Amino acid sequence: MEITLTLLISYLMGSIPFGFLLTKFFLKKDIRKIGSGNIGATNALRTGNKIIGYSTLILDIFKAIIPVLFIKVYLPQLIFISSLAIFLGHVFPIWLKFKGGKGVATYLGILFCINYIFGFIFIISWSIIFLISKYSSLSSIISSLAIPICYYYFIGSENVFFFITMFILIFYTHKENIKRLINNTESKTKIY
Repeated sequence: MEITLTLLISYLMGSIPFGFLLTKFFLKKDIRKIGSGNIGATNALRTGNKIIGYSTLILDIFKAIIPVLFIKVYLPQLIFISSLAIFLGHVFPIWLKFKGGKGVATYLGILFCINYIFGFIFIISWSIIFLISKYSSLSSIISSLAIPICYYYFIGSENVFFFITMFILIFYTHKENIKRLINNTESKTKIY
């Protein structure tokens, strides 16, 4: 019963489409018809409204932090199950016909809850790659790859499979970006 309830609540929390809701409520626009059509923070920035973009980023991080912290305190044995359900909720939200975001901000929230050091590793590696390339997608892919490598190096093999799985999922959600990166047609991101 605990596992079922954890999976359900975690998925539902993760599936709250903040990018969609904020653009709909404040801009009277459908974010799915703007830029890449994605509901995440990077595409929310493409609305031209930085407050909407950064609000989406913060809310997508916190929708992971709140349930994962609760699980970490009360049901620590279910932390990885909860984290995966939250991520899948963001990527495949029931409210938007299972077409959601790419999960990067939500994954960042998960990382800070599991081990804040890996949250900072993600931010630092993302920032370095972004400063060099100006590609948000490339930064996200490389940073998500850095996490299982660093985790294995510093912690060991226990639970590393979770972080490998998360990298594979983020790689999958960026499949169109990868094609554009290969074809040199990917848009550079302005974050300020």
